[in-house]
Amino acid sequence: MKSEKIDTETAIHRQVADARDGREPRVISRLFSGWAVFGPRQFVRGYVLLLPDPVVPSINALGAKERSQFLSDMSRIGDALLKVTPSIRINYAILGNVEPALHAHIMPRYADEPEGRSTMHPWTYDWDKAPEFDRAAFAELGESLRRELGRMGVTKPMRFDPGSNAGT
Repeated sequence: MKSEKIDTETAIHRQVADARDGREPRVISRLFSGWAVFGPRQFVRGYVLLLPDPVVPSINALGAKERSQFLSDMSRIGDALLKVTPSIRINYAILGNVEPALHAHIMPRYADEPEGRSTMHPWTYDWDKAPEFDRAAFAELGESLRRELGRMGVTKPMRFDPGSNAGT
């Protein structure tokens, strides 16, 4: 791994710490490179983030093996979304502009999106108006994704059930 250091703690650091302790209700599964979690706002159903564990500033801070694992895990989340949702394709983005720590956005796209939206990049949605993640509403999708990722052989054991310690 390259020696690139993050100067301040980011929301990504806090989410990873909460995922490790079972406090993050958006957790889907622990993967080899990090945590698959639902996005806090579901502008499209099944929007997922991959958070690295340990947290690093960017993809370029990872060694070749770790980088390959992160990118593989990211695409496997996309494979799982294609399998368990009616999505027609998956969009991927790694930016780090707002939160200066590596994380990947994995966004399923659907044929029934509003007119013109399905061919535009996802940032054109009004994310402030998007529904907030609700654990109960996403329990079935989360379990389907967890099962599919497990079937693919890309998950690691978790100390806690996803979100079991939320609110503690």
